[in-house]
Amino acid sequence: MPEELLSPPATATSLWLDRPRKEFLDPVPDELDDLVVGAGLTGLMIALLLARAGRRVAVLEGRYVGAVTTGRTTAKISVLQGTKLSQVRSTHGDRVGRAYAGANLEGLAWLLRFCEEHGVAYQRRDAVTFASDESELRTVRDEHDAALALGLDVEWRDDLGVPFPAVGGVALPGQAQLDPVELLHALADQVVAHGGTVHERQHVRRVGRGHRPSVTVDSGRTLHAEHVVLATGTPIADRGLVFAQVEAKRSYLLAYRGVEAPKGMYISAGSSTRSLRDVPDDEGPRFLVGGSGHTVGRTRSEVGHLDELRAWTSQHFPGAVESHAWSAQDYGSFSGLPIVGRLPLSSGRVFAATGYDKWGMTNGVAAALDLAAEILGHHRPTWGHALNGHRLQPRALVHLPTLNAKVGIAATAQLLRAEARRAPGTVPEGTGAVGQDKGLPVGATTLDGAACRVVAVCTHLGGALRWNDAERSWDCPLHGSRFDTDGTVLEGPAVCGLRKL
Repeated sequence: MPEELLSPPATATSLWLDRPRKEFLDPVPDELDDLVVGAGLTGLMIALLLARAGRRVAVLEGRYVGAVTTGRTTAKISVLQGTKLSQVRSTHGDRVGRAYAGANLEGLAWLLRFCEEHGVAYQRRDAVTFASDESELRTVRDEHDAALALGLDVEWRDDLGVPFPAVGGVALPGQAQLDPVELLHALADQVVAHGGTVHERQHVRRVGRGHRPSVTVDSGRTLHAEHVVLATGTPIADRGLVFAQVEAKRSYLLAYRGVEAPKGMYISAGSSTRSLRDVPDDEGPRFLVGGSGHTVGRTRSEVGHLDELRAWTSQHFPGAVESHAWSAQDYGSFSGLPIVGRLPLSSGRVFAATGYDKWGMTNGVAAALDLAAEILGHHRPTWGHALNGHRLQPRALVHLPTLNAKVGIAATAQLLRAEARRAPGTVPEGTGAVGQDKGLPVGATTLDGAACRVVAVCTHLGGALRWNDAERSWDCPLHGSRFDTDGTVLEGPAVCGLRKL
C-alpha cells in the first residue's frame, strides 16, 4: 500500500477532509471470499470483521476513503439522537425501541474500544436534545420519557447554560465525538494488517447475482466473491427497490474558529435543526454548526441553507470566524429504522445497509456487527433479530405511497421548469443552468474557465437534474443521485455517469 501523502481534492471542503491523505491504489486480488463496496464507516468496519475471521476481503471505493457521508458528518457518537427514540418507540413500541437503543449502545461501545486500542482520539461529551422555545418543549419531554422507558440514564435540564436560545433539554452523559477521517484510516490500516485490501478509484458499474455474485468496475474488470456487501449510502444495482424505501436528505455544516463553544453535543428538536459540537484544536477553540436540511434536489438554493446557518451563528457567536463550509447526504427509511440484510432477488449473497437517518456513527457499526455475524454464520445479536422483523412494519409502510408521490411531483416540476427554458449556452463562471435542446434537458456549467454540457437526466430512473450551487453538482430529486460537473457519479443509486454533449 503506497504511503505517499496527497493533497485533498479541490471540492473537499469538509473540515475532516481538508488535510493530506493516504492513497490505496494496489491492484484488486483475483481470489476473494468477500467484496465490500464503499469505504465509509460501515464498509471498512465489516471488512475488518471479516478479515479478522480469516476471510479474503477487498473494499472497493469509487473515489477515496471517506469521500461521501462519513467524511462529512458531525461525527457524534450518541444513543440520544435528537427525537429519534420517541419516534421509534411511538411507531414500533417498547420492544423494538429497546432493540434500537441496544444496537446503538453496542455500536458506541465497540467503536470506543477500537479507538482506545488503536490510538484514535475521542472526547467524552454529554449529548443534549434541546427545545429552542416553548413550542418544542413537549417534543423534548417526550424524548426524555422515551429514553427513560428504553433504559437510558438521561437527565432533564432546565438551564443548559448555552449562548443560544434553549428553554430546556434532555441530556445523556458519557457519549462521544471524534475526527471521523482519522477513524476511517485507522480502520483501513487494520483491514490491511489482517490480510484484507482497500482499493480507491474502483467505481462499480454492475452487481451480478448467482452462487458467486460478480462486481464489474469501470475498467471492465469483473470480480467474483462468495458475498458482496453494498455499503454505499443507498444500494447501487438494487433489484429489491430499497432505494424506494428511503429518502435522501442533505444537511449543512460550518466550522468556526475564534470563539469558545459549549463542551457538549447539542441538537435542537425543531424542524429547522441546529446541531453543534466543539472540535479540540491545538491552534485554539473551534466548533461546528449544522442543520438546515432538506430532501436532495428539492430546494431553490443550497447556498441559502448555508447562509441561514451563518446568520444564526453570527447572532449567537459574534466574532466567530468561518473556516469551512460543506454539506452531507444521508438516507432515512420510511419505517424509521435502518435497513440491513440480504437484498431481495440477489440469490441471498448480496447484502446492504442504509437508512441511518444521520446517525451512522452508531447505527453503521451495529449494521456491520449484524451483517458480519450473518455472513460468518455466527449467532446474530438479539437486537438484530428484533429490528429486522420490524423494518417494514405495516404502520410504517403507509408513508410509502405519499413519499413516492412527492418524488413524482418533484420530477414533474423539474421537467416543466426545464422545458420552459431554452438550452443554456455559456454560463457565468462558477454557475450551472438547465434548459431544453431538441426535447432533451441540457445542463451547462463553467468552472475554472472550462465550459461543460451534459444531458441533465439522471441515469438511475430518468429524473430531471437540478444544479446544486453549494457543492457545484447535478442533483436528482427522485432518489438522491448526484453527479459532478463533468457527469461523473458522486453518490446515490446511479452507477452510470451523465452523457456529455
